[in-house]
Formats: sequence, C-alpha cells, structure tokens
Amino acid sequence: MTLTQLQYLIAVDNHRHFAKAAEASFVTQPTLSMQIQKLEEELGVLLFDRSKHPVRPTSIGERIIKQARNVINESHRIHEILQESKNQLEGPFKLGVIPTVAPSLVPRFISKFHQKFPNIQLQIQELRTDKIVEKLRIDELDAALLATPLEEKGIIERPLYYEPFMAFVPENHRLSKESFITNSELDINDILLLNEGHCFRNSILNICKQNSTNEHKPIELESGNFETLIKLSKKGFGMTLVPYLHAIDLPKEDQKYVKPIADPRPSREISIVYTRAELKIKVIEELMKIIRKTVPEKLLNERNEVVSPLRSA
Repeated sequence: MTLTQLQYLIAVDNHRHFAKAAEASFVTQPTLSMQIQKLEEELGVLLFDRSKHPVRPTSIGERIIKQARNVINESHRIHEILQESKNQLEGPFKLGVIPTVAPSLVPRFISKFHQKFPNIQLQIQELRTDKIVEKLRIDELDAALLATPLEEKGIIERPLYYEPFMAFVPENHRLSKESFITNSELDINDILLLNEGHCFRNSILNICKQNSTNEHKPIELESGNFETLIKLSKKGFGMTLVPYLHAIDLPKEDQKYVKPIADPRPSREISIVYTRAELKIKVIEELMKIIRKTVPEKLLNERNEVVSPLRSA
C-alpha cells in the first residue's frame, strides 16, 4: 500500500469517475485503474462498485477511503511541521468564499496577506455555502469564509466579525423619510432578494418571516448580485437589504439611500471554517489575524442579533 494509491483512491471517490480522477491526478486512466486494482487485491476487498454510474464506494470502501483521507492529511502535516519549525509558510492554500462576502472582504485582505506571505499561493474560489461544505469534506478546500452557524457536523467554525444588515431605501419609497428602519417595518413583499441558494437571502427571509402585507410585488425578480438589486431599487421596484461592508463601499451618491436598522440590529456572523483541526492551521491563524485587522473594529465584538443563514421551516 502506497500514499500514491491512497491519493488515487481519494480522487476516484471525489470525482466518482475513473477517467476524471485520472485527469485530476495527471496520470492516464489505465495507470490509475491498475493502482486501484492492485490496492484492492492487496486488501482482498472491492473498494468501488463499478457497475454503478457514477461509480460508488462499497460499504467497506467508504470506511477505507475515510481512513485514507486521514493518512494523506497526516502525511501533509509532516511537511507543515517542518515549515513551521523554520518559520516558512509556503505552498497552495485553497480558500472558498461565498459571493455575498467576496466582493467587500477579499480586496481588504488579499494584498496584505500576499505581502506578509509571498510564498503562499492563495487560491480563492467564489462558491455558495452548500458547494463549500461539499468541497471541505473532500479536501478540495483548506478553509472558507462564510456566514455561520452552519450546524454541520465536522465543520469547525471560528467567528471573525459580526456584520449588520443595512436597508437600501430609494427615493419616494414609503420609508424614504425615516432616519432608521425597524424590524417590524420590513415587508418581504417590498424587498428585492438574491436568488435561491444565497444564505443572505435565507437570513432576510428569517428576519421578515412574520412581516407580510400579502400584496403582489410589481416585479418578481431575484438576482445573483447586490448591484442588480440596488439598480432596480433605484428604479422604484422596492427596497433591499445589504451587508454593512457592501454598504460602505457603495458610491457616494448611493450611500444617501442607506439606512440603519434599529435595535435589535440584525447581523450576520462571518467565520472562517475548516474540517481538519491541524492541517494548515498556522496559515488559517495568520489569515484570521489579517482579516480582523482589515475590517472596522466595531464589527469585531458587536454581535447585535445574529440571524441564522439557514432557511427556517
């Protein structure tokens, strides 16, 4: 049994396809298939049910693959211990970031991180929460930045900051003359939303679950980005909610439409999450320090009322 065989085993489990696993492992399919077969012969068990499409691990295969991931992670940890002993952090670091966090947060920390750790190749992927969790579990991401709590077994969550929700209220809106907005004034039928799959949308639905006039919206539109929602809001199709960091990054002419929400202020908890308690932990710790230094200090401890990113029943 070799580490290479275990890596091929994990690749097949990740892709559920021998050809795709071989491509991802930079070997030919016959080479990968032969090594998997040798491993099966050595262990005396079938690791994959090849009659299924896509291929699936057998019951014993699932247990062995889980252990193979532990072995590979521990082998990587040896190299990290050596790097840390020499105070040298280097190599790739794969970071997932949800779309409602990436535009306002990544530009704040990426240059500072690169300046401090020029030998770390920071590979950032903008992904939705469900895809991030999936990639964390199969070790295709080292860590991620997203809204918590997730209530996912095996996912370690370390809060970074607490970001209030802000109301974007255009001219001639029913709330345009208000200096602040109360929770009871938020009507889900009057709010432009991000589309399905965004945890920020879920949080808004949780805030407004009891506030509805039952009136029909003049336009039924859900978008994948805040910019579209803001443009439509300014056209008179309703208000919207945006995170604090996004609000303060808006052009000056748009910031006049931003209003705070009264106490208890709804906020989201932004955390760094990961699944491996030891692997690349030094990089994670350093990234946390840099991020906390780049966001407004008042966001670090003001928890306000954290709204769950999980869709309520």
